[in-house]
Amino acid sequence: MHSSPQPSAPILRIGSGAGFSGDRWDAAVPVVRTLLAHDGPRALIFETLAERTLALAQLQRKQNPEAGWEPSLERFVAPILADCVRGGIPIVGNFGAAHPHGAARRLQQLAASLGLPSLRIAVVTGDDLLTALSPERMSTLLAQSAIERPLVSANAYLGAREIAAALRAGAQVVVTGRVADPALALGPMLAHFGWPEDDWDRLAAGTMAGHILECGAQVCGGYFADPGFKDVPDLAHLGFPIIEMHEDGRFVVTKAARTGGCVDRRTVIEQLLYEIHDPGAYLTPDVVADINEAQVRQTGPDRVEITNVRGHPRPATIKATLCYEGPWLAEGEISYAGPNAAARAALAAEVVRERLRVLGLGHLKIRADFIGITSVFGDDQGRWAAAIEVPASRAEDLRLRIAAAAASRTEAEQVTREVLALYTCGPAGGGGVRTAVTPRLASGSCLVPREWLAPAWEFAA
Repeated sequence: MHSSPQPSAPILRIGSGAGFSGDRWDAAVPVVRTLLAHDGPRALIFETLAERTLALAQLQRKQNPEAGWEPSLERFVAPILADCVRGGIPIVGNFGAAHPHGAARRLQQLAASLGLPSLRIAVVTGDDLLTALSPERMSTLLAQSAIERPLVSANAYLGAREIAAALRAGAQVVVTGRVADPALALGPMLAHFGWPEDDWDRLAAGTMAGHILECGAQVCGGYFADPGFKDVPDLAHLGFPIIEMHEDGRFVVTKAARTGGCVDRRTVIEQLLYEIHDPGAYLTPDVVADINEAQVRQTGPDRVEITNVRGHPRPATIKATLCYEGPWLAEGEISYAGPNAAARAALAAEVVRERLRVLGLGHLKIRADFIGITSVFGDDQGRWAAAIEVPASRAEDLRLRIAAAAASRTEAEQVTREVLALYTCGPAGGGGVRTAVTPRLASGSCLVPREWLAPAWEFAA
């Protein structure tokens, strides 16, 4: 990619290959096929790094210094890597998670196995605050976030500058840890168009284009679909999005050819507003985006143009997410069916609560969900279940779920044993018990002065 505009190819096409770590491994294949059908500059991004995903990756790296990157990295990239390299399509992904250099080494091994031994892989670093900041500065951040437990991870959301620099230097793959999701797409735009760093309107447009791409198939009707109200065709073969960015900041949202789903004003507007607390001030490391006056126009089948995005100077601080060890989660489920099933399930919940009180665990916060009557609409205090009088329900097929937050594994296991004991200790007719005890992570956020950070990039050895 180049640092100045290319008059012969003014449009930059960027496709999404994943919107989260658990996304479909084959999603990028039709996206790359569509990109290859067009001349001009193109790029492919993978967004696989949620807050919890990164914290889990940090835990994995503590257990194994060679781990800590996206576990599905090879499954995501292997189907399209050779085509992208041969077609000149750079790949940008935050699948480095807690160990970007480890991910880069794995990609080099994958490339060699595919007959691509000289792959140029760049790594972006500087987001890991536990290694980047002094103990005094970390103490300041902890005080700001009111976290008193030992940290598992602390990562700042970096911007697009280092991604762009790596692409301008000829990187074929750019691996990052934590960056702002839209930066994955803004980086290729900066590399191709050479927008000035204070061209706030175009930076904002690029950021919102990245925001459209970051959740993968959501903008193509995935999370939008609601049969009978918001019908989406061929959802089982849902396509992933592609944006066509113009040098002046106009962009079109479309999707991979010959795939299911739809791209229209409704899907695009839903995704534009996703996680936007203030449409006039969407804060990112690169710019403050303003979509209050943005125009969203359908220009053809599965083609929506967005114009008039405005931008303001980037904030002086950078958001960081701090993750720490939370309480243990105890879960136990048991099914009840037939006449009087709801009353039996309600009695079972009462029995578990009383048993835990007798065992000296009455201090635990217990949640009881009656799946089939109240679960999604439930609450930790049980007010919803009480209000609808679960025992009087006529439901004859439901499942009781007991959950508790415990300070130790021992306490958590005692909760699950009490659910298991319902088999023979009653009430009648319970079956299908499943239990789980899981260590949990909790998180908090804080703001880091921009000058404390030193983001950088380098080619992998």
